[in-house]
Amino acid sequence: MIRLYNTLTRQKETLKPLVEGEIKMYVCGPTVYNYIHIGNARSAVAFDTIRRYLTFRGYRVTYVSNFTDVDDKVIRVAKETGLSVKEVADKYIAAFFEDAGALNVQAATVHPRVMDHMDEIISFISDLIDKGYAYESEGDVYYRTSHFKDYGKLSDQSLSELKAGASERTASEDDRKKEQLVDFALWKSAKAGEISWTSPWGEGRPGWHIECSVMAGHYLGKTIDIHAGGHDLTFPHHENEIAQSEAHNGQEFAHYWLHNGFVTAADGEKMSKSLGNFTLVHDLIKVVDPKVVRLYLSSAHYRHPLVFSEEKLKEAASNLERFKTCMANIDYRLGQETAEGKSLTVEEEEEINSYYSKFIEAMDDDFNTPNGLGIIFELSKALNLETAKEETSVAKLKAGRELLVRLLEVFGIEVKEDAKELLDEDVQKLIDRRNEARAGRDFREADRIRDELKAKGIILEDTNHGTRWRRENND
Repeated sequence: MIRLYNTLTRQKETLKPLVEGEIKMYVCGPTVYNYIHIGNARSAVAFDTIRRYLTFRGYRVTYVSNFTDVDDKVIRVAKETGLSVKEVADKYIAAFFEDAGALNVQAATVHPRVMDHMDEIISFISDLIDKGYAYESEGDVYYRTSHFKDYGKLSDQSLSELKAGASERTASEDDRKKEQLVDFALWKSAKAGEISWTSPWGEGRPGWHIECSVMAGHYLGKTIDIHAGGHDLTFPHHENEIAQSEAHNGQEFAHYWLHNGFVTAADGEKMSKSLGNFTLVHDLIKVVDPKVVRLYLSSAHYRHPLVFSEEKLKEAASNLERFKTCMANIDYRLGQETAEGKSLTVEEEEEINSYYSKFIEAMDDDFNTPNGLGIIFELSKALNLETAKEETSVAKLKAGRELLVRLLEVFGIEVKEDAKELLDEDVQKLIDRRNEARAGRDFREADRIRDELKAKGIILEDTNHGTRWRRENND
């Protein structure tokens, strides 16, 4: 039974889908004006892992994650580069797929874009105006927060508190157009030379918040199971989504709200493009194995902060190597066995199943990835011990290997492919020649071949069951 922390109720709740066996999930995606940074990747990986686990548990997941391709930042980059807004967005959407793909983040069921839903956005806003929840002011349209009695329920703030906070900030030109400072823009009138669309209120473009309400409703319906995003989106973005969606639809927008914690720099400050202390994934994966980055991003519970440091990456690299070594050990021993061996004994089956059960218990508790990884480490340790035995259980190794692959897939880690990549015929020929030299007591030649392989990044391990090899971890 999956229990997840709901930001809306500020407690863990049992997952009860709208439709049995199905999950409708919306995750706020990036604004596409630059490459994604490690904080963006943390959100993408966290909710990809949750999606994978829901699928692992048997749910059919419809997963929608948008691209914000119309925004002040995208417009600014377009002006600076001489590209159109669409060209800027196209460039960084392609970059997102490249970088997220390297981290083995699965593509969403749908990746909608704002530009493709303009008619629906305009219609949605018109409906809010008709119902009294929005008003036009000098070509802009604002949401009237005072008409939504539950405004502030997600971020646990009252409207009076929000009004007081808004009154303390420096007034802007847009604030002059509002009935109240806490009201937010649904439509912005066009500035000279900027991209725009024709609307009942004149030429303009959508505000930021309206897009997700429209696209979530279009692809998933008026009420969805899970809405997710970074902790910084709780207010105002998700708060505003609730207000406009529930005013428009007349029913609850999302049953569960999930928010991932920040990635922080070594000094504890949140990483962000605005602060200039961010690390681009595009650059990081050129020097660090993307699998290591992915494993690092899963090392803390998704709701907790995650410190970005070289030490943490090295720790993740070491952990990944442990999984690779375990898989290589298993494949080596299975390759030595010519007989199928006996079936699993009752005790062996119970042991393998115990790791599966403990993994489920850990991950069912609000997708606790550190505890889930801990169970995988326990399994890999047990399998390593089995491979070291003089007489191993082929059935146990096969069952354990299959479970190890399945559990790692929940984390988007596919060490199975790495094991196949190690089967290099040229390397194996050198190992065979070394074995022949050792058999003929030509130890100088055997040492020379070992040194040659080491120079190529190949580490040899002489065991009671023969010579194994692996690639040196350079991360």
